Amino acid sequence: MLPRQSIRSSSGRYVSRLTSGALAVIMAGGRGERLRDLTANRCKPATPFGGKFRIIDFVLSNCVNSGIRQIFVMTQYKGQSLIHHMQRGWNYLRGEFGEFIDVVPAQQQVGAHWYRGTADCVYQNLELIRTHRPKYVLVLAGDHIYKMDYGPMIAYHVEKGADVTVGVVEVPVDKAREFGVLSATEWNRVTKFTEKPQQPESIVGRPGVALASMGIYVFDAQLLERLLVEDAALAASSHDFGKNVIPAAIDKLQVFAYPFTDVKTRAQNYWRDVGTVDAYYEANIELVHVAPELNLYDEEWPIWTYQTHQPPAKFVLDEEGRRGMAINSMVSGGCIISGARIDQSLLFSNVRVDERSQVERAVILPNVRVHAGCTIRNAIVDEGCEVPTGTQIGVDPVADAARFHVTERGIVLVTPDMLHRNTVVKT
Repeated sequence: MLPRQSIRSSSGRYVSRLTSGALAVIMAGGRGERLRDLTANRCKPATPFGGKFRIIDFVLSNCVNSGIRQIFVMTQYKGQSLIHHMQRGWNYLRGEFGEFIDVVPAQQQVGAHWYRGTADCVYQNLELIRTHRPKYVLVLAGDHIYKMDYGPMIAYHVEKGADVTVGVVEVPVDKAREFGVLSATEWNRVTKFTEKPQQPESIVGRPGVALASMGIYVFDAQLLERLLVEDAALAASSHDFGKNVIPAAIDKLQVFAYPFTDVKTRAQNYWRDVGTVDAYYEANIELVHVAPELNLYDEEWPIWTYQTHQPPAKFVLDEEGRRGMAINSMVSGGCIISGARIDQSLLFSNVRVDERSQVERAVILPNVRVHAGCTIRNAIVDEGCEVPTGTQIGVDPVADAARFHVTERGIVLVTPDMLHRNTVVKT
């Protein structure tokens, strides 16, 4: 086996030398329909997460922290807010050193059609990739939350002599239907790959646990081009990596699974698909726990983003029944809690909560105003909402279902349009 080639970065982290020859292609064009109204006006990767970030900031930070400085971000649906975020927060790489993060919208580069699948997306932009002559290409999903050094994965790809390497995590079988599910030998050679199967297969000897694709692939650049050209010529193909390209490669090429586990303990590393309203809510609420699995305070692996300059969070009034306070919560800059109680909640930037209001186990996105005397429980309040005085959310399930979207787990999703419709009806 080849030795792992790495260097120590200025922060003390080890970054594989192999990443200097890698180019990343981030898929950020999905509709995100399972997030319901949260993606009515934005694509899923542009959705706020964690108090001050956007979902795409995690994969971008992984790239930059790993030493990958040639990055294409592929957009298609509702990409304007993502493009604005990229322009404001991710334009600092040095072009004279060959570094870039380029947003690439769908342009009908090949034929008179938009992207027909993830593989077609990369196929239509092969000329862009060729221009930079990378040795390895990482194809990355832009809509998952995790922290990962891609250097060891590329080193693993080289050590195994792999043609294709797929990042994998273990998931419960009953949740595996939402993922690509793999079968692999004890040395991680992939023998089967099925996209979103109705009856997912368990890992051999471990009933109830399936091996799921993270939507992360490493290819040798020349091989990737060959595979995409072959797939593009197949009229019956969906032109998708998970449905077509990877399954077709298993019998004729060396396809390996890369387990996303801790190097020392072999425990499963943190990885979340926040593709549903419930999953999005839970992943955000987990962050207010005393010791959450996702550490946003890790100085060795910072998550970079664009953020507006805001003053510190402010808590005012100290009277019985109107005391500004937050308990077991995260409150971002620009927030003013005026005589209100925040409990087990996550508040994004520039949220105002007025007196005698209570916010419990809620995720409040940026620029929300909660007027006096409101109760908000087990809810997500979308960006820009203005919650009228005395509004009750998460108190009466029947009333919530009539006004807002309520998930199977009872989480209430509130958007500006929903509040506006209710105001018009009352008027």
